[in-house]
Amino acid sequence: MTITDTTFTVAIRTVKVEREAALDGLYLIRTNVPASTMSAAETVRNYKALSRVEQAFRSLKTIDLHVRPIHHRVPDRVRRHIFLCVLAYYVEWHMREAWRSVLFTDEDQQAKATRDPVAPAKRSAAAEHKAFTHQLTDGTAVHSFRTFLQDLSAIVRNRCRTRGPEDAPTFTVTTTPTPEQRRAFDLLKRIA
Repeated sequence: MTITDTTFTVAIRTVKVEREAALDGLYLIRTNVPASTMSAAETVRNYKALSRVEQAFRSLKTIDLHVRPIHHRVPDRVRRHIFLCVLAYYVEWHMREAWRSVLFTDEDQQAKATRDPVAPAKRSAAAEHKAFTHQLTDGTAVHSFRTFLQDLSAIVRNRCRTRGPEDAPTFTVTTTPTPEQRRAFDLLKRIA
């Protein structure tokens, strides 16, 4: 750009524009971790793992756990509240992992760890089948985490009392789980 008393001239620096254009669509990640400790692919995978942390916070606040805002003023209570939130998410994470085979999630985690982290993600054939048919190979319905929890919420335990005086005998009636619900509990028992 050249400005004089009587003129204003603009010229495009084509070499600089070409260098910038070569980087269009690229996202750079820089780290101070040496390449001998973490390769470029591992760096990208770890950066992408941040999205799971963000999803965990969304899950804590709104989606699945519904941890409502609780306003604490005493530091000890704040720490306890945060501990309970993290513990609840930890339990949820284990449930999602245990139920991976019956949810819309991809079971082939090994491929995820070894594929090119920059290339577009591709689902396994089994995950594609679940997404397309909304059924597992045995014909049962595939669920999202939320719909699976809704299905399990139909199981209730009622404390009943026979007619008569207040000190009449009581007994417990529990809903009989469906085969799908039993399968969910069996999968949870496998958590190490």
